[in-house]
Amino acid sequence: MDHGLYEWSVLPDRPRLVWPDEARLAVGVVVQLASADEDVTPGLRAASLLGGLGKRPHPDVPLLAHRAYGHRVGVFRLLDALEQYGVPATVAMDVATATRYPFLVDHVLDRGATIVAAGRSAVDLVSEQAAEEVERAYIADTLDALERLTGTRPRGWYGPEYSESTRTPRLLAEAGVGYTLNWVNDDQPYRMTDGLVALPPTYELDDANALLQRKVTISTYGRMLTDSFDVLYRESSDSGRLYLLHLRPWITGQPFRIGQVERALAHVAAHREVWRASTDDMVQAFLQPA
Repeated sequence: MDHGLYEWSVLPDRPRLVWPDEARLAVGVVVQLASADEDVTPGLRAASLLGGLGKRPHPDVPLLAHRAYGHRVGVFRLLDALEQYGVPATVAMDVATATRYPFLVDHVLDRGATIVAAGRSAVDLVSEQAAEEVERAYIADTLDALERLTGTRPRGWYGPEYSESTRTPRLLAEAGVGYTLNWVNDDQPYRMTDGLVALPPTYELDDANALLQRKVTISTYGRMLTDSFDVLYRESSDSGRLYLLHLRPWITGQPFRIGQVERALAHVAAHREVWRASTDDMVQAFLQPA
């Protein structure tokens, strides 16, 4: 894309990326805990949410219940899998979740998770149509609320449904945010011109995109997870790469899907020179290499 949010850069021309302990590949998992049962923030647009039986009049019980499965059941299954294979959890949490489910805040913190800000709720969609003052207040209110509810001001940001305006990187940097998970256009972190670091998840492996939007079968999805890792691992022999998954407990936390996630994590754990880390630690290592 032709814009001024970051400098044009092709991966083969960059300096060698070195992860801690000379690891070839940084591996992480972002577990998204987002609440759908909220009104849209004034000035923002409503997101069209996946799940349930398709869009229905209020109250859309199938959609709400489908997604609530993640908060009630799936999140524990996903976190258990990450813990089993030594992958520190990063939790992208919205304000609605932190407000309504303090048990989950305590639980993920007790398990050592890093919390990334995920806006006020899943239904908010940031776009160019939002006024700058509305978006600035939205970011500030989100960070303030999550700091109050979790005890720590998040350093990372995920916009609901990857949404943002052309102003978002600047406004995030002004608010003290250090990195964003919205830009899925690379296999390495990179600096944006407003001071943020972009830490790109592997979008084709995003469970909502793959399993619900593209309707990839779970067995094929499992192969995609390991095939992607294998290619990135091979390519990382000359410069570090990033393998960052974005999973939702109401999707991959389902009992018939978790096995493929576990197999992929076991595959990762069987390789040497792999650094399993939170997103906060990845960005710190990127900015201050040893």
